[in-house]
Order: sequence, then structure tokens, then C-alpha cells
Amino acid sequence: MTFLARHRIILPVVSLAVLLAATFYMQPRAMSYFGLNLLFNLAVPIALATIAQMMIIMVNDIDLSLGAFVSLAACVTATFLNDAPMLGLLILLALILSYALLGAVIHALELPAIVVTLGMSFVWGGIALFILPSPGGAAPGWLRTLMTVKPPFAPMAVVAAVIIAAVTHLLIMRSGIGTVLRGVGGNARSVARAGWSVIRLKALAYGLAGLFGVLAGMALVGLATSADANIALRYTLLSIAGVILGGGEFTGGKVSPTGAVIGAFTLTLAASFLSFMRLSPDWQIGAQGAILILVLTARLIFRQKGSEA
Repeated sequence: MTFLARHRIILPVVSLAVLLAATFYMQPRAMSYFGLNLLFNLAVPIALATIAQMMIIMVNDIDLSLGAFVSLAACVTATFLNDAPMLGLLILLALILSYALLGAVIHALELPAIVVTLGMSFVWGGIALFILPSPGGAAPGWLRTLMTVKPPFAPMAVVAAVIIAAVTHLLIMRSGIGTVLRGVGGNARSVARAGWSVIRLKALAYGLAGLFGVLAGMALVGLATSADANIALRYTLLSIAGVILGGGEFTGGKVSPTGAVIGAFTLTLAASFLSFMRLSPDWQIGAQGAILILVLTARLIFRQKGSEA
């Protein structure tokens, strides 16, 4: 394994460890089961949204509608899935298929994904507002129970993170179809020459993104117990930052599912850490950006040293 491949996961781990140590230093009571549960309470939906964004970045696209899409999935979960489960499930499946179709259309017509997804963010947001004009709805009982369960050794968020990282690692890094999907981001022409349909692969990548986006919306409702049309709008930028923080790159199909989950947890922890520092919410977003820049700078330095070695 090359130095570059090694540091793709080392840097996210070190970043999370340093931030966690600083948090424990400032707030020693956080070093407990209950404290960790509070720190990472909203990490699961952010991690799922980050994996969704990773699926898009993996094929050299970027999704600016993810936050609105997660909000829509949350609205459907808090209304239809709670009141009429079968109808709610059908709507969520339709949303996943719509995402897959979106990927196919973008590739078939050679449209810029960043522009199309920006436009789709207004579509998803409009539908969410139509379903839930004001905050409300309720989480299905089974979903609330699942998201608040207390495993014996570690909080639910940590256990869920391990499961998400393991499943997506096997899917993207170990399976044959995952290798081909990453190949689309690395060299789509070579994948096409090998006999694969790039349009179908793009549709699959977007469909997987839709699946994890829906799961993110469901997890968010399970934690928040209700929803609104704007509940996850910030997830668009958080998911992009999580992928990059976790070792992913915008081109070449270079992603790390485990790193993406760790990146999402780092961003979640950063928000808690900045709250402990009593920073104004207006400054917290800028501080999170500064943390991201520091990690990316460290990655660049390590990459340069690795190329010189």
C-alpha cells in the first residue's frame, strides 16, 4: 500500500482523535457513555448524508440538492410513513428511483451535475414544503425506538457508524460493482470499452445516493421526532466537507467510505466543541471551515512528502 493510500484514512482518524481529546480536556464529563451520546447524537444522519454525497463524488459529479432531498425524505417519513406506512414506503422508493433517473439523464444529455442538482434542490424543497408547510409530523414508533436504543458498550451513534462504515466499505471498496463504479470516476472511457454501460452505472451511483439520502432523512426524524421542509438544508455543504475531510477527492473516483463516516463524525464533534468554547453560532460555521482547511493543508503536505519519498 502506498503512502498516499495510507494517509487517506490516517488523517481523518488523527483529526477526529485530536478534536475528541480537546473536547475531553475542556469538558471531562463528556468522557462517558452519556457524554459521547450527547456529542454524537446527530452524527448518524450526517454520516448517511455524507455517504450519499460520496456516491455522487465517486463518479466525478457533485450534488447541491442533497440537503433539500434529505429534508423531503424527512417530511415523507414524518407524515406518510407514519400515517400510512405502505404509501410512505412507496413514496420513498419513488424518490430513490427519481435520483437514479436523474443520474441517467445527466449522463445521457451530458449536463453539468452541479447545475442540474442546484435546480433540483428547488424541486425537492417545493415538494417538501407542499407536504409539510409548517414544522410538524411525528416519527414512526419503530423508528424512534431504533434511533434511541442504548447498546451496552457504546452509544447507538458509534455502533451505527461502525455498521455504516463496514457496509459501505464492503460495497464500494471490496465488491466488483464498487470497483467498476470507482472506475467510472477514474476513467469512464475505459469502463465503457470494457463493455459496461456508463449510463447504467451513473444511474446506480445516483440511486445509491438516493437510498442513503432517504436513510439520512429517516434517521433524522427518528432523532428529532418531527420534521420540516428546511430541517436538513445544511447537510449539502456538510456532506461535501465530510467526504473531502475523510480523504475523498472531487475527481478520479478516489473516495474512502470509512473516512467519509469519520469525516462526518469530526464535523459533528466540531460543532459540540465550538459550543463548549461558547462561540457564537455565527462564528461556528467559519470555525468549522477553518478546521476543514487545516486538515486539507495537512493532506497536501503529506502528499508532497509522499511524492518526494
